[in-house]
Amino acid sequence: MVDGVGGAYLWLKALHIISVIAWMVGLLYLPRLFVYHCDAPAGSLSSATFKVMERRLLRAIMTPAMLATWLFGLGLLASSPTVDWSSGWVHLKLFLVVVMSGLHGVMARWQRDFADDANRHSARFYRISNEAPAVLMIAIVLTAIMKPF
Repeated sequence: MVDGVGGAYLWLKALHIISVIAWMVGLLYLPRLFVYHCDAPAGSLSSATFKVMERRLLRAIMTPAMLATWLFGLGLLASSPTVDWSSGWVHLKLFLVVVMSGLHGVMARWQRDFADDANRHSARFYRISNEAPAVLMIAIVLTAIMKPF
């Protein structure tokens, strides 16, 4: 059984990991929806369906998961007995998470463009952009686990 201060830390860590997983699902799935949405004619039933799916994914899953990731992550930083702020890995991880959050914001702008029938990018663009969250995730996890510097 988990109890005491150590138990609270483990709960924060578990909630942080759950939040990260939910956020990553959205970051990886939303650009895929954009790829398919590019092929749907504006005003069509399929375009309207994609608009609903994209909006719900962003508002009901991705944004709450991002906020929870930040909340629980900052809670971990504040309560961790082992974070050495003189180590560069902590700063690199935080920087990469800020970049990931910026990517989230860019995807939100793309979603608004689709909602307004004002998409400016090709399906190929979204296929390529779909790789960015995965690359960032790998860098963040390796930085946090390996603590390279």
